[in-house]
Amino acid sequence: MAYRPVFVMSDGERATNAQKFETEQEAFDSAVDRFRVWTIPSDFDTEECEGPVNYHRVNGRDERMES
Repeated sequence: MAYRPVFVMSDGERATNAQKFETEQEAFDSAVDRFRVWTIPSDFDTEECEGPVNYHRVNGRDERMES
């Protein structure tokens, strides 16, 4: 299984993107970084998802994995 960052909007809507990480911690760290610079979400989270992992965290940054 993979994990992806989730952004919770003020109306409760949960928004995601195409990033999928191998670990929940990587997805969480990515969500924290992005949450700090966005102004619309009111919270963040992670969720388990289907599909291949396509990102990982390297030195505190999201890095796209080569196919």
